[in-house]
Amino acid sequence: MLGAAIDENAHRELVDKLAFELYFAVIMAELSTLARPYAKAAFEYALEKSVLAEWSTQLTTLAAVVEHEGMAQVLVNPELTNEQQASMLSDVCGESIGVELKNFISILATNKRLILLPEIQKQFELYKANQEKSVDVEVISAFELPEATVTQLASALGQKLARQVKVSSSTDSELLGGVLIRAGDTVIDGSVRGRLNKLAEALNS
Repeated sequence: MLGAAIDENAHRELVDKLAFELYFAVIMAELSTLARPYAKAAFEYALEKSVLAEWSTQLTTLAAVVEHEGMAQVLVNPELTNEQQASMLSDVCGESIGVELKNFISILATNKRLILLPEIQKQFELYKANQEKSVDVEVISAFELPEATVTQLASALGQKLARQVKVSSSTDSELLGGVLIRAGDTVIDGSVRGRLNKLAEALNS
């Protein structure tokens, strides 16, 4: 009888544990889904304004503050308005976040999504990491290059830079011949005009 009771209790505990883990998994999936559009919007804004690093740092600060027990209680307090919650969160962060992030907080508060900030920060970092693995490459040639040549150039540049490359190509007849390649801060001038300029510099030195 005692053994049966122990087995029954153990079985009940296992069922309860599995039920909790399933519930937790569902909640996390829902949080991820809800956070995704906000994380994407924040990333696209930061990318457009060239402030990815700044937003990354500030979102990390926000996420840490939101995860603090005291602030978490503030954000789920039904007696506080959305504006009050946003104001309290901004005040706690102080000058560690900028005006744009405070506006972002206001948007999240209006939509009752402040509690999603830790998940938003995680997804923002994923977007940022993927972006930093790639580089935009501009290939300018005197005449339009065959698609196969552009593909070969992209492959070679990807190996040289150890990053994924996104190639766009254009033409500029003033190059006379060859190609001019721009990849971030790197410029590879293999154009005839470039070689002529170097020759002129050498002759004048």
